[in-house]
Amino acid sequence: MKLIKHSLQFVTELDETNPTAQRLLALPQEMQIAMLEGMLKELIAPALKTTLDELNAGNSYATLKVIL
Repeated sequence: MKLIKHSLQFVTELDETNPTAQRLLALPQEMQIAMLEGMLKELIAPALKTTLDELNAGNSYATLKVIL
């Protein structure tokens, strides 16, 4: 099986006047990224499963997957 990795990237836009955003921004960048990626993995990845199953149904040559 041959894999093609995509370069899809996510960004998070923060309102710097929001107290919660300010607390997040006060953390080291590595921690900010780890927290945000953790939330993406927990919330978005499971929601994508149904959509990916629909997209992949009946495909004979390619299967789209999310690698966490």
